[in-house]
Amino acid sequence: MDVQGAFDAAWWPGILSELKEHKCPKNLYKLTMNYFTQRTAEVVTNSLKIEKIVTRGCPQGSCSGPGLWNLQFNSLLTQKFLARTKVVAYADDLLIATRGKSVREVENFANLELSKIERWSRKNKIRFNEKKSKVMLVTRRKRREDKKIILYMNFSPIEQVTQMKYLGIILDQKFKFQEHIKYAAERCTKLIYNLSRAARLQWGIKQEAIATIYKGAILPLLSYGAPVWIEAMKHYHNRQKLKRVQRLINLRMARAFRTTSGDALCILTGMKPIIIKIEETVKQHEFKGRQPQQEDHLDHEVEYRHWPHPATAVTIIEIDTPEESTIAAYTDGSKSEEGVGAGVVIYYGSSTIASLKLKLGDRCSNNQAELLAIYKALEMINLLNTDRFNPQTAVIYTDSRVAIDSIRNTNNHSYLAEETRKMIANLDRESGKLNFLGSRLMPAY
Repeated sequence: MDVQGAFDAAWWPGILSELKEHKCPKNLYKLTMNYFTQRTAEVVTNSLKIEKIVTRGCPQGSCSGPGLWNLQFNSLLTQKFLARTKVVAYADDLLIATRGKSVREVENFANLELSKIERWSRKNKIRFNEKKSKVMLVTRRKRREDKKIILYMNFSPIEQVTQMKYLGIILDQKFKFQEHIKYAAERCTKLIYNLSRAARLQWGIKQEAIATIYKGAILPLLSYGAPVWIEAMKHYHNRQKLKRVQRLINLRMARAFRTTSGDALCILTGMKPIIIKIEETVKQHEFKGRQPQQEDHLDHEVEYRHWPHPATAVTIIEIDTPEESTIAAYTDGSKSEEGVGAGVVIYYGSSTIASLKLKLGDRCSNNQAELLAIYKALEMINLLNTDRFNPQTAVIYTDSRVAIDSIRNTNNHSYLAEETRKMIANLDRESGKLNFLGSRLMPAY
């Protein structure tokens, strides 16, 4: 459904009413009310100036515009729709989906929901454009039946279509997404040919520039909305459409003969095959949308506002030969077919005073396991009763060069690296509890 005027149609009394309903603080409410007071719009020509008082609309491009529009539009989404109906909005784009056992049943339910939306639009002084709104019947039934559906908006019938474009994705009656894949492939093909014509005038484009264009412009167009239409990639003809596009750009990138195979071109250019790349994009989307797991905190970057001050940077001393120390901690991490794990053993002289086994998620890397083992060793040393150890010195033995470099590299702001550096700094400061002697790490090759 298309909102006529969209942001310009936002009715100010309706927005203020929603602010009251959401118990907006009085100072913010008065600030918004003042924002809506004595606003004018004017049109100036060579000999004429017209000024009019404005009573509605959110300035597009302003900071407050989207928020004020969402306040009013959200009241539509909270209407009491039927359980079989789903209403989704993105900015001013509204999509209504309802289901039924037959065409006539779903027609009746849809008209009932549209009547609720009409009442809301009259109350909030917003009008839906029935000429730009579309209706599509989605069904995979093969039996013959009358699939014409008549819905009314503002006492006018809404046009029925066999496919519609919503948020850049072309939806068809059976959700096969063939038209969307075809549209994306043709659009990218035109871009590549236009690029080729422009390149002839400049004696060609460098391979690095073509790779940048592919990654920044063509690949995002091909993979847009992939989690929605990934099932369509099971069909050979859909896969071939995307492979042809990648082949065109790879030929220009590798400057190879047209008889070169697509797989060989991917190897020559170093580009991941498009089907594998799309599957990777879908996997990443599914991972972000799933329920958080216990090990997820190991994998994220620390926000810049939580970075330590450069003046507090710790010093990592690396030694080549074993040194005498009160405490010696041995760490290790590994990844195999059986899973990912890490272990820590802490010695006082020749006696084992602490040990720990860690199990990580299968998606964690070997380097994460090594770094986590070092962090846990530092944590355990910090918790030890150091009154019995004199002098209070410690050395950590690890066989991971990557882990040591990750800790020493202050540009690495991964969660594990930052937490390890914090723990080392804490041990350095707590000299009364444990003197960590420059936080020594010993490679155990």
